[in-house]
Amino acid sequence: MTILQALDGYYERLAARGDVPSYGYSREKISYAIVLSPNGEPVDVHPLFDSSAAKPRHALIAVPRPVKRASGVAANFLWDKTSYVLGVSAREGDRIAAEHAAFRTLHEEALAEADDAGLVALRRFLAGWTPERFEEPPFRPEMLDLNLVFRLDGERGYLHDRPAARHLVAARAADAAGRLGPCLVTGEVLPIARLHPAIKGVQGAQTSGASIVSFNLKAFESFGKAQGDNAPVSERAAFGYGTALNALLERGSRNRIRLGDATTVFWAEAAATDDAAAQAAEELFALLADPPTDEQEAAKVAEVLTAIAQGRPLAEAKPAVRQDTRFYVLGLSPNASRLSVRFWHADSIGALARRIGEHWRDLRIEPQPWKTAPAIWRLLYETAAQRKAENIPPLLAGALMTAVLTGGRYPRALLSAVIMRMRADREVNGLRAALCRACLARDHRLGFEKEDAPVSLNPDEPNAAYRLGRLFAILESAQRAALGNVNATIRDRYFGAASATPASIFPTLIRNAKNHLKVIRGKRGARLADWFDVQIGAVVDGLNDTGFPRSLRMEDQGRFAIGYYHQREALHRAKSADAPADLKDADLDDSNDEA
Repeated sequence: MTILQALDGYYERLAARGDVPSYGYSREKISYAIVLSPNGEPVDVHPLFDSSAAKPRHALIAVPRPVKRASGVAANFLWDKTSYVLGVSAREGDRIAAEHAAFRTLHEEALAEADDAGLVALRRFLAGWTPERFEEPPFRPEMLDLNLVFRLDGERGYLHDRPAARHLVAARAADAAGRLGPCLVTGEVLPIARLHPAIKGVQGAQTSGASIVSFNLKAFESFGKAQGDNAPVSERAAFGYGTALNALLERGSRNRIRLGDATTVFWAEAAATDDAAAQAAEELFALLADPPTDEQEAAKVAEVLTAIAQGRPLAEAKPAVRQDTRFYVLGLSPNASRLSVRFWHADSIGALARRIGEHWRDLRIEPQPWKTAPAIWRLLYETAAQRKAENIPPLLAGALMTAVLTGGRYPRALLSAVIMRMRADREVNGLRAALCRACLARDHRLGFEKEDAPVSLNPDEPNAAYRLGRLFAILESAQRAALGNVNATIRDRYFGAASATPASIFPTLIRNAKNHLKVIRGKRGARLADWFDVQIGAVVDGLNDTGFPRSLRMEDQGRFAIGYYHQREALHRAKSADAPADLKDADLDDSNDEA
């Protein structure tokens, strides 16, 4: 099933629940309602702000679908901003008069034969209105450049919702429809949309909306087909997919997450009778893809993941979810005035849950560096300079999400990006070590790597890179035990070179360590110094006969980081059974890796 077909099906499900506007309408930000008397006199202005949030927001109200504006003047039907409706604006210029004239002309023609009381009141209002009247009550300066609708005095509904107004909206849509043709979405012969709806809510895209389907250059035209004829989608289907996608992207939507430069939406497919199962599937995916920070809720997610990992049916963990429910995940990124599809995946919710479970299993590392399972967007921050979303490497979010959803290899760029950040920041935290382990563990499971990566500290692990990471952590701890807090530890100075070219660094580090052990003997006694000496010797003796490798490939640099993390945390938590008591008193590490 194509993206547009799946979205159109989702619209039908939302429409059956009454959660989306009917055909010809869309939800827009509306700030004020002008209350008109039957004679067309403005008697009041009602603010329409949503005050449920900490900061009041414009209300989202279903109004006749807006026209597409580029640089020209085009008025909306029965609503618009103040420059169109009233001819007033905070800005200056001749365009304001042209905008008001366009609104007046549109409604004079459309309402000429209207006999509905509300529509007659609007017609009379426009006939008697002059922009100078904006200085008088009930109008107020804060209305400027905000969207307005109309209401008849004594009634609760808006003019655009009256039956006569809806009839006019439908008639205008039929008149504006293009030629008849086969719709690629429904397969029916219907009026073809010339322009497709604007999609709002994609991070980084134009706030006025961007197109997911559009043709506006001669290079895209052939055989006499222009604009919408290149991809014939009916007006009805275009409205359906656009309305559904905008609903998914609305502020506060539980079906939306951001991953780097990709805004991701997801939804389930279901007949009207299965709506509860579809909603349960969406709630489950939201919990798995973006786990809550609340520890009790996070514990519930962990229970589901454990059940999935053990091969138990999904219904045991989440009885309301049907394992075979069809599910869709769509990632969108901005591209000037258009949207790029970063990834698109369709599968059953059972298969997706199982693969997300595999993702968390690959990430597993001990000691666990998080209280709640990290969302994918949190993992991506570990690849970005200053942990800023705008610094996440391009395309990485889509590639990572695709790997999670399909169970395929993690992108090669993920491991290299994490390692480069550790080398640049000189910070090896639990999330970064977990990402390294996830890449290596999955490659081993899929047959691309001969060796697995340890979950927890393994002193018997023979891999040289892992042992060198452990050795580096021990040498750093010995330095701190000898010198206390220093401006730059060996991690600050040598981590990048030690993990990439061990042979050029480790001989120097071991020579320095001998000096550190002498200081420890003088300050803390021979027992602690001898303990460090034994730890260093045990790791070095486990290296193969070739000594320190001249260089380590990227995968082994990941193992180096994992070994460093395991050993550092073991020393920091003083968990070694044979460690001397004064090891616990020594300030060995200044890290704080809990995420």
